[in-house]
This record gives sequence, C-alpha cells and structure tokens, in this order.
Amino acid sequence: MNQSLEKAERIRACKNRRHVTLVTAYDYPTGRLLDEAGVDIVLVGDSVGMVLLGFPDTTHVTLDHMIHHVEATARGVKNALLVGDMPIHTYDTVEQAVQSARRLFQAGADAVKLEGGAAQAEKIRAIVDAGIPAVGHIGLLPQKVLEEGGYKIKGKSSAEEEALVKDVEAVAEAGACAVVVEGVTPHAARQITVHSPIPTLGIGSGAHTCDGDVVVIHDLVGAFPWFVPAFVKPRADVAGSMTAAVREWMKDSYTDPGSISS
Repeated sequence: MNQSLEKAERIRACKNRRHVTLVTAYDYPTGRLLDEAGVDIVLVGDSVGMVLLGFPDTTHVTLDHMIHHVEATARGVKNALLVGDMPIHTYDTVEQAVQSARRLFQAGADAVKLEGGAAQAEKIRAIVDAGIPAVGHIGLLPQKVLEEGGYKIKGKSSAEEEALVKDVEAVAEAGACAVVVEGVTPHAARQITVHSPIPTLGIGSGAHTCDGDVVVIHDLVGAFPWFVPAFVKPRADVAGSMTAAVREWMKDSYTDPGSISS
C-alpha cells in the first residue's frame, strides 16, 4: 500500500475512536506549520480563490490554480493527509473526474475532494478505483453558490435531512475515506454522523455534531479581517499584528531628508 492510501486508511480508522482535525493551507510555510502542529488533514481548498486570489467565490478557481497551490503546500506536508479540492467543472464526467484527480495527485495531493453526495458516487468510485483516495463533501456546496443564489443552510426539513443521510451513505459506499459536512443544521449533522461509517468533518454545522472539524486557516488566525464567519472564533489577530508591524517599520525607517549629510 502506498503512503497516500495508508494516510487515508488512518483517517478512516478514526471513526468512533477520536476527533479529526482538518485545516486549510495554500502554501509551503502554512502547510509545514500545520503539519508540525499535528493536524490530521491539510486541505488545499478552492477557498484559495477567496482568501488569497481575491475572487468573490470559489467558482472562479481553475485546476491550474489548484495544482500550483497543491505543489507548494505538498513541499511542507509530510505526515498529514494532504487533500486537494477539485474545482468547479473539473469533474463534470467520470472520465474528467479521474483525469483531474490524477493531475492533483501528481502535483502532490494524497487525496482529492469533490462536492456533492449521491450524485457524485460514481465519480468517487472511479477515482478510488484509480488508486487515489477521495473525500466527499455534502450539505452546503460553495460551488453552487451562483446556482442557488447564495449560501443556504441545508437539512432544515425532514426531507432534506433524509436526503443528506442518503448522500453520506452513498459517498461512503463509493469508497470515500471521510466526508465534509458543511452548512447543515446541528440536528441534521448529528443524524448524518450517526449513519456515516466514515468520519464526518463539520464546518458551519454546529458544535460537537460531527466526528471532526474543518476550519479555514485565515479565519482561525485572523488573517482575513474583511469577513469572519459567525461560527469561527479567531484564535489570533495576524492581520492586526501585520499591520502594526508594517507601520512600526515605516515609522522607524523614516529619515528626515534634512538629516542626510552631503
């Protein structure tokens, strides 16, 4: 078994045993810091489009963007499962999904993540059959933000909750080693977790509802002050510290032109 498959099996084995942590990274130093901190999964997410590239949402991210950031992050990650997001329209067909997954895998990802539940089961199965671990993503799907007219919480009705449970069962049966559960009601998140044979990783789905948690690193350390999700408690103020450091440097480096001798 290769190292990537071993890492994926290690994550799968965490179900009902211990909490799983997933944090995003998009470059070498961040990936290395997270790996050395002991994070279980490092995700090179298509959220890179918003927090690093300045796009309004993730739908502008391309496969080339993802490959660039996966390659950089992979140089710093040795122990964690490194997952690369598959951006929108890179897995519209089974064949395209496998091809895109291979490119991310060749760039250094241990696994790939694609959005969607039962509708993506065939693609997940094909990716796994190609020897590449896969992570599912159900609930609120950021790549559908334009199609749905915004970010809308899922699982509010019993019908939606039942559909989400079927989604997680399908994703797991297709061979995914874990599944991200984003933007669903706490009750739905608990039901999904109960019915899931693989670790569920929650983000914006309530506290203590899933087998693990997901956080965008910029939200966690306060590096993106223009928007902070309500469900995140920043543990640092990197943006404030950076601004203060630059202003202090500017003040210290200022030289009165009249003090320069000829």
